[in-house]
Amino acid sequence: MNGKMKALVKHHRGFGARLQEVDIPQIKEDEVLIKVKATSICGTDVHIYTWDEWSQSRVHPPYVFGHEFSGEVVETGARVKEIKPGDLVSAETHIVCGTCQQCLTGQSHICKNTQIIGVDTQGCFAEYVALPAENIWKNPKDMPFDVASVQEPMGNAVHTVLAGDVAGKTVAVIGCGPIGIMAAGVAKAAGAARVIALDLNDYRLGLAAKMGADHLINSSKEDPLEVVDKLTGGNGVDVVCEMSGHPIAMNQGFKMVTNGGRVSILSLPVKPVEIDITNDVVFKGITVQGITGRLMFKTWQQVSNLLASGRVDVKPMITHHFPLEDFEKGFDLMIKGECGKVVLHP
Repeated sequence: MNGKMKALVKHHRGFGARLQEVDIPQIKEDEVLIKVKATSICGTDVHIYTWDEWSQSRVHPPYVFGHEFSGEVVETGARVKEIKPGDLVSAETHIVCGTCQQCLTGQSHICKNTQIIGVDTQGCFAEYVALPAENIWKNPKDMPFDVASVQEPMGNAVHTVLAGDVAGKTVAVIGCGPIGIMAAGVAKAAGAARVIALDLNDYRLGLAAKMGADHLINSSKEDPLEVVDKLTGGNGVDVVCEMSGHPIAMNQGFKMVTNGGRVSILSLPVKPVEIDITNDVVFKGITVQGITGRLMFKTWQQVSNLLASGRVDVKPMITHHFPLEDFEKGFDLMIKGECGKVVLHP
């Protein structure tokens, strides 16, 4: 397909982005072209938009960013067999090499040569996006486009929560951005006996409650360690899902987890974090996990099944819709924390 399209471009090495007209991407033999119907703003996109230290060292403007989306396939490459025009799809956003040690041993989610859509390659904040066919995930025809667009971040929540057993356990979700909010819902669906959500933002704590959190802790108003101690009878929580990336919150997570418990970390601190390894890790005998992306494609299957079953309903977490032209409104809400997930429509 030839022609021009509107796209949100990270146009310079500084704050903000710009809506521009760019060429519709041309697909290779193993790629598909997708008409984007809905694309949601991720915390990573906010890092890029605000031009923080991480983005300054990682991305190279000008380029189209964004990586969470759903849409309809409109064109396929000559070597593509399983995907057809008209298919409704989303995409695994990690493009992997398939040849490194990790890929060859079934661990492609930690491929040493991973490229992330909208970070290392052209993204989906646009009318069209071109992607490798092997990254495509087919969606049910009755799945709303906005729900379909948040499957990728929901996969982060599912991978973090289900990296170990949570059934009958107490789970603390630290950081109630959209992924943390979904993690609360996933933990309840997976049989957690109690889900404790922690954040500094009452609005987002309220969304976590709608998703299934049993106890809410605003860490700016009360001591989270004291509250958790009371809630657990002095035992601490069994599982910590760390989504905040804040050094103080991360330390609190390690201190509130019980001996033999698990701390799974999805957050991306912008600077090194100092942890008391001796007392909070070694002597406690805890398991610490770094969580990146989704298991390809095990997590996608789990996400799809949880949504189809109704065990997890992400609609309370999707709070705002804007046309792509109003992207500044969406990013402003994300920066201020006055939203759940913001969906843009090209």
